Amino acid sequence: MRARNVALAVLAGALILPGSAAAHISLHPNTIPAGAFATLDVRVPGEQEGAHVTKVDVLFPAGFTGVDYENVPGWTTKIIETKLPTPIQEDGETIDTEVSQIVWSWVGPLGRVNNGQFINFPLSLAIPANAAGKALEFRTVQTYSNGAVVHWIEPSLTAEHPSPRINVTAKGGVVEEVAGNEAGPAAGQTGAGQSTSTPASTTTPSGGASRGLGITALILGALGLIVGLLALVTARRRSPA
Repeated sequence: MRARNVALAVLAGALILPGSAAAHISLHPNTIPAGAFATLDVRVPGEQEGAHVTKVDVLFPAGFTGVDYENVPGWTTKIIETKLPTPIQEDGETIDTEVSQIVWSWVGPLGRVNNGQFINFPLSLAIPANAAGKALEFRTVQTYSNGAVVHWIEPSLTAEHPSPRINVTAKGGVVEEVAGNEAGPAAGQTGAGQSTSTPASTTTPSGGASRGLGITALILGALGLIVGLLALVTARRRSPA
């Protein structure tokens, strides 16, 4: 009986663990060639019980001289620019500012992001031509209606609150979505051999399939442990005293 109770406890823990894993603010696609024009989704989950997301403040790395945004119902968008130390020439035009920050604020009633939900904020932008081989971090501060503030600014992908990032590959490559890691690849990764390539105008789903396989394997492993424990109990009952 004791062994059976232990087995049931193991199964209960296996079923709870996958649901308790926290999502991250992430960027999709997360691997883009230098100099490419791309649509980038800032994916924001809600993770506060009884509260909803009210503001998302994204700090841009250097080099983004122009960003277009999609009108998301229920949200206002504010683009903050800073002066360049030295103006640059781009397509025959003199550029003297770059985007340093974008702030989305919830005004409702549409677009409310509660616990267990997420929202995408699409952006159209050009990846800096000199960023090949780099992982660009978009440090983000997320605010909730209950006053909670989460700083997604940690440089390590294994940290509790890693900064959203994209990996920039060589110019002329393809847009990729590196599966199994919503926060994006680590600095210096090229994405080669780790993902499935797609044409530059399309993206593939994030790591949902990988996570699903992992959950299935965990459950099957727990069931196998239960079968083994029950067999042990049966063998002990049948053995002579």
